[in-house]
Amino acid sequence: MDPRKLQAGDVIDGFRLVGHLPSGGMSSFWRVIRDGSSAPMLMKIPLLRPGESPLTIIGYEVEQMILPRLSGPHAPRFVAAGDFERPYIVMEYIDGQSVKSLLEKTPLPPDEVVAVGAKVAFALHDIHRQHVIHLDLKPSNVILRSDQAVLIDFGLSRHDQLPDLVQEAEGPVGTGGYIAPEQILGNRSDPRSDLFALGVILYFLATGERPYGDPDRVSEWRRRLWRDPVPPRGRIASIPDWLQEIILRCLEISPDARYATAAQLAFDLQHPAQVAITERGRRLKRDGRLTVAWRWLHSRRDRAPAKTRGLTSHLANAPIIMVAIDLEAGLETLNDAIALAVGRTLATEPNARLACVNVRKVARLSLDALEDAQGRNPHLGRLIELKHWARTLPIAPERITYHVLEGTDAAGQLIDYARNNHVDHIVAGARGNSTLRRYLGSVSARVVAEAPCSVTVIRSRAHTRVDSDIAPHSF
Repeated sequence: MDPRKLQAGDVIDGFRLVGHLPSGGMSSFWRVIRDGSSAPMLMKIPLLRPGESPLTIIGYEVEQMILPRLSGPHAPRFVAAGDFERPYIVMEYIDGQSVKSLLEKTPLPPDEVVAVGAKVAFALHDIHRQHVIHLDLKPSNVILRSDQAVLIDFGLSRHDQLPDLVQEAEGPVGTGGYIAPEQILGNRSDPRSDLFALGVILYFLATGERPYGDPDRVSEWRRRLWRDPVPPRGRIASIPDWLQEIILRCLEISPDARYATAAQLAFDLQHPAQVAITERGRRLKRDGRLTVAWRWLHSRRDRAPAKTRGLTSHLANAPIIMVAIDLEAGLETLNDAIALAVGRTLATEPNARLACVNVRKVARLSLDALEDAQGRNPHLGRLIELKHWARTLPIAPERITYHVLEGTDAAGQLIDYARNNHVDHIVAGARGNSTLRRYLGSVSARVVAEAPCSVTVIRSRAHTRVDSDIAPHSF
């Protein structure tokens, strides 16, 4: 099948070609329809021209293996695939705006950069949980819908449970401006490579410039092993320090210095006021000559970083933990028990992110006063109490945040927070039993029943962990 000779109206294995779309570097694209189906579909046909790089057919084979294994809203739905005599892949047609179309409008305001970044980070976290590392994330491979991002083009990707056919290609493979340092050294097993590429996108959206230019040779790619980019605030002084902190953390040379997971990156993007600002966020110039020279000498060893564990294990070792604290008087013993349990968990989870959450109930039909009888702001007071409660926890300041939610439905607030922030584990306390609570139900019982993640409930009486499946509990 010669893609150059195809025309609208041609039928391939029951799929009728409707309209030709702009071609990519290695594929031709058609809108297609099939009798009996009204769903919009896209046919992707590899361009197997004489003398073409074998990577074209490898990419087709990789995507044909990976796409059927992906589900959910962040990847196109797989429909069908051809054979090697008539190669093609038919998938869901994604209607939306490519991130590439935003580049001509850069630099974007920080809130728009954050909105795009959070959507892409959540999409990455979703495919990582499905054992896939994209490894070719760039603006043209991200389609934005109103409430989410969809990732496309998995031809260079790696599935944690499938043979890595691209690994067998000669030399590093990727897009010059976005490829991560460890990919250049031959390591395709680290999901944090996708976070590096997202950092490049965020940098571009915030400044209007690529941090590493657009190099097309491996020798030029290698410069990022020792040369850091100009800090975003060195290009545009009005960029907030918290946004630079996030971007430069994504662009760290060592994967260990980046965010542990895409979910943790999304968390910071959604809570910029609580991003811990380090020297990264304040710098205005690139690193000095001695630092760069040391990195250059270190890079001469030319060794790939140690490969990470499987994706499932990697994500499990970097969870987002939410601890729900009731700050009412008389619960000090219970809250001490919760602190003890959380401390033990953090001791075994060095890459965990902790969110300390309290729900402040507000009146349904009236506006709450901005100050209490003593002239204090009640919201701020709760934040201070949360920080006081957490003062002894064994966790670095940059890995803990504090949140006071407001509403009439405490359980609903906690459940929504956990869902919106991709929380992996909830720790909550259980108040003493009472006839009224057993009759009406409790906050902890509802959280156990409806939370999108595992839940640990702590009782102060025994200071023991209670299996979340044994509901209900009082709160």
